[in-house]
Amino acid sequence: MSRIATPTTIDSAPAGSRPMLEAVKKQLGVAPNLFRMVGNSPVALEGYLGLSTALGKGDLPAPTRERIALAVAEINGCSYCLSAHTYLGKNLAKLDDAEMIANRHGTSTDPKADAAVRFAVKVVKHRGHVSDGDLHAVKLAGYDDAQVIEIVMHVALNTWTNYINEVARTEVDFPVVTPAAAA
Repeated sequence: MSRIATPTTIDSAPAGSRPMLEAVKKQLGVAPNLFRMVGNSPVALEGYLGLSTALGKGDLPAPTRERIALAVAEINGCSYCLSAHTYLGKNLAKLDDAEMIANRHGTSTDPKADAAVRFAVKVVKHRGHVSDGDLHAVKLAGYDDAQVIEIVMHVALNTWTNYINEVARTEVDFPVVTPAAAA
């Protein structure tokens, strides 16, 4: 059971969050628990959706964004995000099971994406204190400065969702995936 209230419906959410939750429902077909729970604070929901929407317009392809989300969720031990991004990775980004397992281990079967995932893992594990060699490796794989910044922003966004879900103990409303460390 969640430690922070999750409105059971969009109509039971704060008035300021309802239009944003309706937009999420229109896009995803449902308003998942994470969004409704964060919607307790309309400004937090607006910030989350704003950053997520902006990053969706970036240069990183959706499959790479999902790969990063899976790697970060695994490191941070967030079952909610692992479950959600496994579902999204499979159904929207069309990642196969072997790829998602690799992502959860901090790698990728795609050589270019592998550099992004490995860099994202280093950002998480070293709290941003990456080496010159780490930065050089991701750039050598073909990522420019803007894309490196986007990778870091995806790490930050996913870390935030991992943390809020762990603080709240958000009830998982996707097929459940458990982090390896918790299994």
